[in-house]
Parts: sequence; C-alpha cells; structure tokens
Amino acid sequence: MAPSSLHGCAAPAKLNLFLHVTGRRADGYHLLQTVFQMLDHGDTLDFDVRPDGQIVRTTDVLGVPAEQDLIVRALRLLQGAYQKRHGRPAPGIDVAVHKILPMGGGLGGGSSDAATAFIAANHLWQAGFTREELMALALPLGADVPFFIFGETAFAEGVGEALQAVAGPDVWFVVIEPGVAVPTPAIFSATGLTRNTNPVTISDFSRHLTGSMGLTGFGRNDLQAVAVTLFPPVAKAIDWLSSYGDARMTGSGACVFCAFATQAEADQVLADMAGVWQGWKARSLKQHPLKSLLHNGCVVE
Repeated sequence: MAPSSLHGCAAPAKLNLFLHVTGRRADGYHLLQTVFQMLDHGDTLDFDVRPDGQIVRTTDVLGVPAEQDLIVRALRLLQGAYQKRHGRPAPGIDVAVHKILPMGGGLGGGSSDAATAFIAANHLWQAGFTREELMALALPLGADVPFFIFGETAFAEGVGEALQAVAGPDVWFVVIEPGVAVPTPAIFSATGLTRNTNPVTISDFSRHLTGSMGLTGFGRNDLQAVAVTLFPPVAKAIDWLSSYGDARMTGSGACVFCAFATQAEADQVLADMAGVWQGWKARSLKQHPLKSLLHNGCVVE
C-alpha cells in the first residue's frame, strides 16, 4: 500500500557542462547538444494526498502564480493520464515547495520541481506509469523536465529530449548567482546567437573526462556570448570565476559555474567570494535522489 505523504523530496539543480546550438528546425525550435549534470543541491517538496481531486500548492512561490506553476501543470497532466488509464478520477494532492534555486538561473529549478512532482504523485497515487511514460507525458512542459525524470547524467540532442546516459565527472562545483534573471526567449531570439556549431558525439565528450579534475574544458556554451552582452553581471561573474578555472554559464543563464577536484578547493573559492558574489558549492550526482523507488530523497510519514 502506498503512503499518503512524501516529505523532503529532492528536486536537484542541473548544470549544462556544455551547450551547443547545431541548427534550427522549420518550426523555429533550436537543435541542441548538451550534457546535463545534476547536483546535490536544490529545492525540496512535500506531498500529501487529498481525496477530493484538487491540486493545491500550499506555499507561495514569488512571481509564480499557482496556475502557471510547472508543478501544478505537471500534476494535472498526470491526473488526466491517470483517468484515461484507470477509468476513474485521480486523487488530489497538496504540494509545499521549499525554493532555494533562483528563477532565470539556468539551473532547471522549475523543471526539476515538476519532475519531482511527477515521480512523487505517480508513487502516491499508485498510477503505475513507467519512467519512459512519465518522460513522454512531461515533454510538453519543456525538455528539461524529461531529463530530471530520466534521472541520470545525460547526453542530450534534438531540442533536448533525446537522452542517452553518459558517465559524468566526479567533482565539486562552485556556482555563482549573478543576481539577474535571464529570460530564455531573449537569448534564443538574439540575432547574434551561434546556430551552426558542428555536432559532437558522446565519445568526444567522454574522452575529455580524464585526470583528477574530471573536466578538461570540453566544448562551450553557445548561449553565453549573447547573455554576457545583454546581462553584464553574468560577464562579471564569469570573469571573476575564470581566475580559478574553466568558468562558464549554465543553460541560458544567469548562473555561472566552475569545477574543482576537491571540496577543499571549492571551499577556498567560496571563502574568496565572500562579500563579492552570492554563491554555493555542490557535488555532482550520478542519479536523481528519487530514481530508485523514491528512497533517498523522501521521508515517508
């Protein structure tokens, strides 16, 4: 019998270790290649089943009305799929969101929250959907949501929906929040965006995972050149962090990261950062904390 509550469910942040724009489809969507890397740092969510079928977000999220929240939209998608499969209305759920990830930071916070909602509600409602079914259901909400449900470090292609598991680096990351929110449409619509980077392969990426560092500066983020022009705080953060290693932007921005072989190195950078930037450290994750039967990220009550 499934529990009626799951509390403390992890919604980890992600980094794009590189992000190449290799073309553009006829419908305007950009063709991408990237490696998604999860971090042991992110939001947490609490879920409590309710019998009346209502989806209720019990906490406020600054700037995000409940009806627009990807979490609520995800749960309603799952309710619709549940009714089609089981021939009866799905239960409802209360969701409390404990946000620590910034919006417009390129860390996938909203998408990760939505993926955690899919995973948790699928379990609590005993809906019976497989990982692949949940990924397909999630795709209309954006390509990042299926990645978090996929639950492993992934080489992504297409518009970000074609995922293959790949070994990632075992490193510590320092992440800077430059204090600005970067709207993704502004980056992808910029005339100066590079849209013709030559495609790479998984083996190209994997050959660069060598040495104690685990990363040797593979590729680049094609969105970065546009973002640093439009948002000077992003450029300043990259310049500052570049004195410690290969600093680059994640996603469409605004957050900036650099990899370090040890926690001590990351701690030193954070000490130097004090009073200059808002930042934090996190270790790379091989798998989503909820991937195996929700066992690491939740307390069952």
